[in-house]
Amino acid sequence: MPIVSDGVGAKLTLRCVLPIACCLCPTLPADEPQFLDCSLLVAPEYPATWPSNPFPRFQITHQRTIGPDSAYNIDVLLIDGNTGTQLDVPPHSVARPDLNRPKSGELGLAYTDKIEPWQFGGEACVVDVRDLLAKAAKGVSPLVQRKHVERFEKKHRKVRFGDVVLFRSDYSDRYYQPLPEGRRYIADVLDRKTPGYPDPDPDCMELLASRGVMTLGTDSASMGALPDLAEPTHYAGLKYGMIWTEGATGLGALPATGAFYCQLAPKHKDGPYSEGRAFAIAGGELPRRLIESCRNKRAVDLSPTLSPKLPLTSPGHGTGNHRQAYLKVDFLYSEYLDMWHHTHLMDSMAGAHLVPPSFALPADGEKPAYAPEVRGWLEEYETKYGPRGTSSVTTDQVPLQWTCGPVRVIDVRSLVDSTAQNSWPASPEITVSDIQAAEQANGKLKPGDIVLFQTGHLDRHLRAQPDDAGAWSDPLQGNSEGWPAPGPGAIVYLKNKGIRCVATDAPDLGGVDRRRALKTYWALGSHNMVGVEFLHNVDSIPDNQDAYFLFAAVKIRDCHGGPGRAIVLY
Repeated sequence: MPIVSDGVGAKLTLRCVLPIACCLCPTLPADEPQFLDCSLLVAPEYPATWPSNPFPRFQITHQRTIGPDSAYNIDVLLIDGNTGTQLDVPPHSVARPDLNRPKSGELGLAYTDKIEPWQFGGEACVVDVRDLLAKAAKGVSPLVQRKHVERFEKKHRKVRFGDVVLFRSDYSDRYYQPLPEGRRYIADVLDRKTPGYPDPDPDCMELLASRGVMTLGTDSASMGALPDLAEPTHYAGLKYGMIWTEGATGLGALPATGAFYCQLAPKHKDGPYSEGRAFAIAGGELPRRLIESCRNKRAVDLSPTLSPKLPLTSPGHGTGNHRQAYLKVDFLYSEYLDMWHHTHLMDSMAGAHLVPPSFALPADGEKPAYAPEVRGWLEEYETKYGPRGTSSVTTDQVPLQWTCGPVRVIDVRSLVDSTAQNSWPASPEITVSDIQAAEQANGKLKPGDIVLFQTGHLDRHLRAQPDDAGAWSDPLQGNSEGWPAPGPGAIVYLKNKGIRCVATDAPDLGGVDRRRALKTYWALGSHNMVGVEFLHNVDSIPDNQDAYFLFAAVKIRDCHGGPGRAIVLY
């Protein structure tokens, strides 16, 4: 909620995520982990954004669609950090230390790009407060108090460091609906037409802080009780360095304890909050492993920071073919925090992002009229690899377990500087032989592994303006070699090994050769695979068999990309 006042390797099972809470399916073996989506769907007709003036409404623009003008579906987002399921961090209420105000402190600098990745996850402790739902006056929040936490502790155990305390009221399950019915979620509460959403009071936050809890979540629209405890409650927790999820859903599917819970959110520079994706893993041995990793702070962040000063999106091949630059748009000033509330206008593939099958494939039943050049490339592709498929699988439909799994880093930095300058623009091709050589050295790939190609490109070349040409512009213009990228043959080989997700620490999986890039994306989509692009810091992943890759994109309906966050737990 915006405060405007001054103040592995195991078999995985897909769960169908409904807009209401579901129980764990009793027919599934107890030793098989289930991925449980705890995130609201973001779409224009849902009450996904804070409704007060002047907060901007979420918008998605399908800027280009597959046809004569584009071989890809390209989307642009206008998205505020207070959208859908979201992350709050301390600067939401803690002022910067240089301001020397009563609520100033070092945590006033703990923006979304500064939070350590271990804090995003932990053991879910689901505090059931359904008895509070709608039990208050209109416009007033029923208060979650320390007695509710103590009730949970009496029944289960004391909460502690490494836990994620989740307040389950089923509020979002019941009231997050398409508009106009969806006004009940936030707007009618603010207009004092309906009772408020259940939320903790400051004393409850003090209790949790005394227990060492650093991460919380609520399935209410905000962690701030209305009408007058929103800021006091926020500050009571954030002053200790807590972070939390607002707008979770489906918490009834989680056991009271024992599940791994995580929220991953785009890494906005100086962001006091961020749109995010929350999920849980229950059953089997995997949750315990991931919980222990977070509790012992064994985590690596693979996502570069999002900043308007960095080249986060492609300038394109030739004038007029650039993707939307990442822009920060200020709209409301907080005098106490000396901070602008802001939204972002951004390509859906800015920074670390998902590539769903529908990015390069036409929707089911569609036959796009490609440009003549592309028709020739398609004929070449289908002659060698078979029919290019179709897909309507957008980001919101990609199962979370497709982008999570044991990470297998394949170091292809030896391919750098292997192309002749007279062939530029060109990218060294990652071939089947390169993958097989890595398997021979480090063991065979297994179904469910996340294959991460380490090129080192963004580690070397991701720089702020004006020294920013090395990441995208120089390779695309033929002034330098492109980054190593897999060809379609490598993708087909990985599919045959049971790989669902291919990741890279380069700008993209296509490389700078337009023809080969399109064939690579056709191969990914046609084989029902996904990509995760624009990562860095791969050298920090420990060289052991326990490293587990977690990536989740914001759950945006009909999106052909998807900003997100990638971390590794070990």
